Amino acid sequence: MLIRPSVLAAARRHSVGLRRDGTVLAVGSGPAAAECRVERWDGAVSVAAGNVHTARNTGRSHTVALRSDGTVLATGWDGDGQCAVSGWRGVTAVAAGWRRTLGLRADGRVLATGRGAEGQCDVGHWREVVALSCGDWHSVGVRADGSAVATGNNRRGQCAVAEWRGLADVSAGYLHTVGLRADGRAVATGDRATGACAVDAWEDVVALDAGSYHTVGVTASGRVIAAGDNRHGQCEVGGWRDVVAVAAGSTHTLGLRADGTVVSTGNNADGQCEVAAWSGIHLP
Repeated sequence: MLIRPSVLAAARRHSVGLRRDGTVLAVGSGPAAAECRVERWDGAVSVAAGNVHTARNTGRSHTVALRSDGTVLATGWDGDGQCAVSGWRGVTAVAAGWRRTLGLRADGRVLATGRGAEGQCDVGHWREVVALSCGDWHSVGVRADGSAVATGNNRRGQCAVAEWRGLADVSAGYLHTVGLRADGRAVATGDRATGACAVDAWEDVVALDAGSYHTVGVTASGRVIAAGDNRHGQCEVGGWRDVVAVAAGSTHTLGLRADGTVVSTGNNADGQCEVAAWSGIHLP
């Protein structure tokens, strides 16, 4: 199973993009935000942003990039050691959640740093993992056999993934988790109050991402579908075309077009949707 690296990431207050030449772009959070200080990074092959649900105490975040040599870069808020990744080696994928970072090694094992009070960093025993995702307080992985593993806060059933099979990818939000099956259908578990889990009817999906209270998917035809909270317009993606990847932040959504440009919708209070000038972003 081959999971494509992430070239687009969205958090609560900032957005991150990866150009084909390995440079990283970031907008949002204000001009002094440490999580957007990526202008000197190079050689990146994947990016992640530490998303968190919108609340009074959740404004700060961090950004992570995987380099082609298997090392990892991080910048931004480091209050729980979530940026302590300089010693990591042999990493093939990265994921970032609130106050933590996960790294997938080539041997299928998982590294973790940052806050683990809810058990979200208890991944040391995971094996044969091929994909990772971080929610606010839980972590999810896909094994080589298409099954899923999860750890952390499970108060809304967001970690109830043990019965899932045939997965190609997975994404964790605030209180929900969504999975993409190899047949193009989506599955979901967790809090259904916001509608973010209403993905059972989705078909021909090739990529998806979970925000705090919404879920976004891309179909094989390049159209985008969304479910869940739309108070900031984060689900207003029906008119998007030729999209190949999406990223869902707390209250905004990004879409990568086939031509390497990016579209956005939703909350732009911190400039996180100001991506119209981005170009040269392409899937591997």
